[in-house]
Amino acid sequence: MISIIVPIFNAEHYLKACVESLLAQTCPDIEIVLVDDSSTDGSLAIAQAFAKQNKRVVVLQQPHAGQSVARNVGMAKSHGEYIAFVDADDQLEPDWCERHMAAIDGVDYVQSGYKRSIPAQNKLPKGNLPCHPYQFTSPCMRLYRRETIAKQQFAPGFIYEDVLFSADLWMSGAKCRRINYAGYIYTLNPNSTTSVPHPEARRAVIEMLREKTKEANLRGKLILWYTIIRLQCHFILR
Repeated sequence: MISIIVPIFNAEHYLKACVESLLAQTCPDIEIVLVDDSSTDGSLAIAQAFAKQNKRVVVLQQPHAGQSVARNVGMAKSHGEYIAFVDADDQLEPDWCERHMAAIDGVDYVQSGYKRSIPAQNKLPKGNLPCHPYQFTSPCMRLYRRETIAKQQFAPGFIYEDVLFSADLWMSGAKCRRINYAGYIYTLNPNSTTSVPHPEARRAVIEMLREKTKEANLRGKLILWYTIIRLQCHFILR
């Protein structure tokens, strides 16, 4: 079974489309774990309505603690042998799970690409495909074996926690298979955490990556410095 973990905080305008895309997966053996982080809008009611209608949907609630804790709770409470992460304002193409399951034999996780979606426009642009395993820092767009990430945690109370999660994954030596498929639909949400500049958080994540280089082997240092340079370029361009 695949456990798809969705952290939720005030996503009522996107959540219905997100969950519907998960329920439409051509791979039927899935568990959808919706973790509500004390939303103050109608998100929880939407999630509970889906759970009432479909036994594959599970709703968890937590005091407001952020996306990192919601993902950690989802991992701890889910049951699938495989794990995927989807943000509440994003969607999956119907064959996403099937395509990733077909490619995971012999590797620890499968990496694919994404399409950007602008809500005001109906047409999706050409997909962004993974050229190498270290290209995308988001924990989404991957299917993991549970055993591969069982000992990892998302850093609580921290913006850009996905960067640290991915860096730890890469340095663990986990074996990756890339597929030329862009089935993750990433919504450009102006209200998302990373759509708003956070100078202090940006400096913090760079510093934490630099700290990791002190204990890393040569391969790890190369991965970390590559990630640091890419992040700095990304922050400048944003």
